[in-house]
Amino acid sequence: MEEEDLFFTLALAKVNGIGPITGKRLIEVFGTAKQVFAASYQELAAKRVSALLVKQIKEKKGFDWVEKELKLIKKAGIQVLFYQAKDYPYYLRQCDDSPLLLFAKGQTHMNWETRNVISVVGTRNPTTRGLDFCQHFVEAIQPYNPIIISGLAYGIDVCIHKQAIAYGLETFGILGHGLHRIYPAKHTAIAEKMREKGGVITEFPIQSKIDRENFIQRNRLVAGMSQATVVVESAIKGGSMSSISFANDYNRDVFAVPGRIDDLLSQGCNELIRTNRAQLLSDPLELVEILNWNKNKKQEKVIQPKLFVNLQEEEQRVYDYLVQVEREVIDLIAIHCNLPIYKVSTILLQLELQGLVRPLPGKYFECLA
Repeated sequence: MEEEDLFFTLALAKVNGIGPITGKRLIEVFGTAKQVFAASYQELAAKRVSALLVKQIKEKKGFDWVEKELKLIKKAGIQVLFYQAKDYPYYLRQCDDSPLLLFAKGQTHMNWETRNVISVVGTRNPTTRGLDFCQHFVEAIQPYNPIIISGLAYGIDVCIHKQAIAYGLETFGILGHGLHRIYPAKHTAIAEKMREKGGVITEFPIQSKIDRENFIQRNRLVAGMSQATVVVESAIKGGSMSSISFANDYNRDVFAVPGRIDDLLSQGCNELIRTNRAQLLSDPLELVEILNWNKNKKQEKVIQPKLFVNLQEEEQRVYDYLVQVEREVIDLIAIHCNLPIYKVSTILLQLELQGLVRPLPGKYFECLA
């Protein structure tokens, strides 16, 4: 990413009131983050940006902060991944709230779209049974060469990273703080080892404060970066349960390792299975079969679009917009087509039935014709 683009994207993300969804919408409307700042009050207001947010953008309060952050990024040797770049994790890009920027150290230049990616989470105080399952799990899935994601925390997280390294797999630790440090510090050596075939990734700049909420926010990346999430051991209110909630929200597969009903560290897993929020996983090869890793990738069914379809005016508007952009999230389709989301949802279903569009993960839709 060019330094100027990075400067303005960091500045946009720093604006009070601009989160990932709004930031991406503004970039997609105006072209670049720099053009968002260059836009006039009238141009911003015309794109339904509130007066308060326009004021925040035009004040450019974060520019000094950004200059300092850029120097720190260079000094620390950090790679920055823009959400539209090829090396941005594919599955995470499908999530509405994926960050504008990720900060990384390690081997991130890979085609995430073609890879098997799995997240593994669990308690910070695992039993021998949980640790043994991690070893057995990685050994079983090693032939399918997956990328393994976790949070580099104590317990199951660091265990799964170590097992991935032992079996020669790429593994990434998702952190809840900037990359000028590793927390817990005890895991610095393992983080360095992970960088040989994987690395560490965060959405937090170096100057960001370390807050408890950061680690909950980190858990959404753990869930969003992968095809599926496995929880090995967790209490009913364990921190891993937030990762599972995010995975459920993203419509990703979730697997839970069952345990004894009187085992506190199995109660979370058992509850996920009981409430159908996770599939029971007693053997790692069950995951391989469900995710279809053990077969040649099936030829994607081609929907033959009907020729000369007569569309209603609003259907035509939505279809023409998708022809132009090729793929878009439903919220932005509604905004650009000046239609309510409930109506766009109905229109997209009709277009799908006619073979003109197809749904993708993360509430995206893609034009087929």
